[in-house]
This record gives sequence, structure tokens and C-alpha cells, in this order.
Amino acid sequence: MNPRTASDFPQNMADWHDETRVLHGDAGLSPDAALVPPIHYSATFKASDAKAFAEMANTPRHSGFYTRYGNPTHEHAAALLAQLEGTETALLTASGMAAISTTVLALVAAGDHVIAQGRHYMSTTKLFEEVLVRFGIEVSIVEQSDTEAFRQALRPNTKLIMVESPVNPTLVLTDLAAVAALARPRGILTLADNTFASPLNQRPHALGIDIVLHSATKYMGGHHDLTAGAVCCSDELAEKIWRMHVTLGAVLSPMDAWLLLRGLRTLPLRIERINANALALAQWLEQQPQVERVYYPGLESHPQHALARRQMRGFGAVIAFAVRGGFDATSRFVASLNIATHAVSLGGVDSLIVHTAAMWAGTMSEAQMVTAGIAPNFVRMSVGIEHIDDLKADMARALEKL
Repeated sequence: MNPRTASDFPQNMADWHDETRVLHGDAGLSPDAALVPPIHYSATFKASDAKAFAEMANTPRHSGFYTRYGNPTHEHAAALLAQLEGTETALLTASGMAAISTTVLALVAAGDHVIAQGRHYMSTTKLFEEVLVRFGIEVSIVEQSDTEAFRQALRPNTKLIMVESPVNPTLVLTDLAAVAALARPRGILTLADNTFASPLNQRPHALGIDIVLHSATKYMGGHHDLTAGAVCCSDELAEKIWRMHVTLGAVLSPMDAWLLLRGLRTLPLRIERINANALALAQWLEQQPQVERVYYPGLESHPQHALARRQMRGFGAVIAFAVRGGFDATSRFVASLNIATHAVSLGGVDSLIVHTAAMWAGTMSEAQMVTAGIAPNFVRMSVGIEHIDDLKADMARALEKL
């Protein structure tokens, strides 16, 4: 079975709302009448004859040859992801970092120059600052909130610009349309990590970004029970990235692809509740005397709130805030909570919280933490779908202890 593109699906699908799209956007991909797509737990697939085998082996992203090349279960989830992001197609990988590293390595070579932000997910930062330079790739790190900094960093050999917005964990934004407008006339590819927003809250491709990346572990899975990545882009770029993917081998298991598909079915409903909860909780936290400052794009106090309203439809699950009293007080506060679980990740049905400085101390240097804007009293919370009154009450009790 060859990879499907937008032209393979009903024309009226473009008019569907997201709630309908995630339920029916992969219709027709299953060979049988099963309402729920089956899990194709097979590493390899048989061919009817030598000619068919040769065709399977030489068709990029064939979903019925060998699971490292593609899998029918992958195809269902990828079809929905491409529709949600508004791209021609999508690829699935074993993790968000597999999506990012595979894509970057597929598109740059020794002697090329890339531009990245000073604030990125910590492993993305390491990829640009520590890995690429080992292979003769030049890297410029810029302040993401300053579009002029991107322009000034451009060189004749610039091949790629990587952005992330909102960024982990400080929720600083990048003007996606402005960066795309700098890059596209010069033939420079742009990549956007859209994990913190989700395609329901932000669609970078519609703003001119070439490739949209996700840790599908987060919102898309939605239940903290899988690890997955996604690359959403054109068919032409997907084939190039797929070839690197086959070489590196960071393959998503069929079971995790099925779990991802299940998570996508309820994504619009979960995002609606999460957006509402997070905004309400951020507004409440701003009124608490024990809280020094709250960072959330949906707040009018956010320095880039106007940009957030311009390029986002909703503001997501993640709230960052600073607790008065320093590192020790912040640790006590996090440990006192009953509802929000002290754990990494985000975008799931239940709320998670981390003392960011404590979490990242073992993986980032002090200098990197300063650059990333991580203060000793910094907290990152991913708000879930619990009742907002229960979340407020639990946090109020923990704050009162300080």
C-alpha cells in the first residue's frame, strides 16, 4: 500500500471541522470493514511474486513491505496528522527527538549553516550546540523573540532555520510568519517544533513554515502511555527525510502507532478543556501573593500576548510560574500538591508539574540554564482535564503552606 496524500481523500474533507476530521479522516485506509483499525503487528509483509516484491522494495514509504519502511497502522495516524497540520503528508518516528534529529540530519551536510534559537527543548539544544558542530555544520544561536536576530544571522550557506514556539519551558514565542518570510525567498528551509501548541492551537505550515515537528508523546497521545514523533511536510521533503529515517531506524512500533491513533480521536475535546483550564488557572495564579510571576501566552501580562493572539487559536496546557521563597520553597510547594503529579511531559489528561531547575540540573550546565531563562524558583505545570475548582483548591492549600 503506497502512502496516501491529500488528493486521495474526499474533496469535502477540507470543509470538515477538526472534531470530524480526527474521527473520519483516515476512512478507507483499512482493507476490511473494521470500525477500529487493526494493529498490524508484523515486521515484514509478503509479496505475490518477484515483480511485486521489487515494486514494494523500491516504493518510498511503502506500508506493506517492512515496518522500518512503513506500516499500515502508521498510515492511519499519519493521515490524520497531515490533515490537522495542513500538509501533504506526515511521517511517524519513535520519539519527538527522533523526528527532530532525523529531519535535521536529512537536510544538512558538512559546510552548511543552520540557525537555531537560544531557547529550545534541552535535547534539541544539545543537537545544535554539541552534535552538529562535530560534523562540520555551522550553527548560529539567536534570540527567538527578535526577528531581526534571525535576519542578521543569515549567511550565503544557510540551509535551515529551526524554531520552537511556544518554547519549553519559558513559553517565549517566535514570530513564525516573520521567520518564514525571511527564509522562503532565499530558499532556506524552516522547521517548527509545534509540540507545545499542538495543531489544534497553532498551524505553522499555514504561516509559511516548511516542516512541522511534534513529540506526539504529548497532546496527540494524550494519556502518558506512548512515545512517538511526527514530521509533517510536503511529499518531496517527506521522501528525503524518510530515506534518513530508514537509515537511522528510529521506528515507531505498531502498538504505539495504534495508541497514537486512539489519542488523536479525542484530541479536539481534550484541547478544548485543557485550554480553558490552563487559562483559568494562570489567571488565578496571577492573583496569589506567594507567586512572583506567571508566564502563559494567553495572559494579557505576557509580553508577546499580541503575537500569541495573532498566530495561535488557543494557548495550550503549559503554565510556567515563579514561586516566592527560592529553590527550597519551590521544592516544598511541588511536593505538597495532591492532584498534579510530580513528573515530566505534558499534554495529557492529568496534570503534571515539575520544579524545572531541579529537573534540568543534571542535563544542562548553569550557563545553559541561564540562557534558557530557568530560575531556581521556576515551576512548569501541564494542566490536564480535571475540574478547575479542584486544581485551584489543591494549589491554594500548597501555597498556604509556604
